[in-house]
Amino acid sequence: MASSEQKPNVLILGGLNTYSRALAALLVPVEGESLVAHMRIVDKFAVVPPTTYIGAEFPKVLKKPNVEYVQRNLTIPSAVAQAFDPPEGQTAYDYVFDFTGEARPSRTEPVIINMTCAVARLIGLEAAKRKIKAYVRLQLPFYDTGSKSPRNEKADVEPEGTVGTWWHETLRMLAAIEDLNLVILRIGFAYGPYTDYGIITSAINVASVYGFIKRPMKSLWKPGDNPTNTVHVEDIAGAMHACAKWMADLGRKEADALAGEQIIFHNSKSRVSDVEGMPPHDQKLIAPLFNLVDDANSTLLSIGQVTTSFFGTTFQFFNQLKSAYAKFKLGELVEDINEAHVGGWTRMLILAQPPITSTPLTGYMDEYALKRHVVAFDNAKIKKVIGYQLRHPEFTHAELKDMIDKWKADGSWPNVENVAPPPDLNAAPDADDTDA
Repeated sequence: MASSEQKPNVLILGGLNTYSRALAALLVPVEGESLVAHMRIVDKFAVVPPTTYIGAEFPKVLKKPNVEYVQRNLTIPSAVAQAFDPPEGQTAYDYVFDFTGEARPSRTEPVIINMTCAVARLIGLEAAKRKIKAYVRLQLPFYDTGSKSPRNEKADVEPEGTVGTWWHETLRMLAAIEDLNLVILRIGFAYGPYTDYGIITSAINVASVYGFIKRPMKSLWKPGDNPTNTVHVEDIAGAMHACAKWMADLGRKEADALAGEQIIFHNSKSRVSDVEGMPPHDQKLIAPLFNLVDDANSTLLSIGQVTTSFFGTTFQFFNQLKSAYAKFKLGELVEDINEAHVGGWTRMLILAQPPITSTPLTGYMDEYALKRHVVAFDNAKIKKVIGYQLRHPEFTHAELKDMIDKWKADGSWPNVENVAPPPDLNAAPDADDTDA
């Protein structure tokens, strides 16, 4: 192992409520040798006391002597610049990991643009100015790839909705920054310990409710391929770190030659003059891009089967008529669908041994979680070019058990293994009227 003088200084920006905690725990583990000399984490949340869920492990990481947490509003240019100033006695940052962006699809377009495009561009410009050796941007799976086959990095995939359009546009804005040592990591749907964000966590929570009330969980969407590729948060962390080391050894020009892909325009041409820093629609923009999903080739069906069987129930589908109705009227169904989910989850918390009085987890599924998502990525490139090896290649019962055991240990998950559901839950409305 290299000496501490040879280890990089790293800056992690955003993502405390999504996936940056896993990277922090990889770089500065609670047990074992640190991979970095100094690590600063910057986000809008407080951590003492926490204003977002941070799990049981992350506070231990924050206590390490080479870790610094800074609460800062990264929409402010001066705050971004200050984030890049290392503490006294430390050298400049070598790697920057960018997890920023508005991850809630329900937010308005101006909020998404400001919290995603504008923030990332501020960070990218500062990183280029400071000559950061590696800037790794995490791209969430706000895409519809189509279901015919996994799409590689050269494929033109369609951003999903307003949030997808502007997350994708952010990549073009970053790719246009001269001398930015940019690597883009585009992921599938994430799961793993202490991960309370995302549709996989929602599926796990709701499956537990149907296991508790001993009813099948049903999907609104008819059977089919419906790829819903998954990835473990520890692989997100490992791949982010691997991308940074790869870029630092090459620089942008050589990295583009080895792994550059065109970031294709998917927006309205009229917005180019409206949004600061948005490149012209016909500008050809190239940046190193890697897909990251596991080897499970997860689909809606496989995720449903893995989660429901873990809780002792089954995964089924509604009839074609209800699927067709949901396709056009999903917003009208959301509250009815959640009546059984939320009621069952609340009773599980009350009846748990011991009872759970506070948890970041919920049985509520918003409209985005209930929508049909089609994300199928090919992961061959990151394995071949960077040599990354998956630590968690399959979405299995063992992975679910690890998640739930850790939630139980930190008091977030209801222990109802020896608790029978009350008669009123067993007599819940017919599943055809309530399930997701």
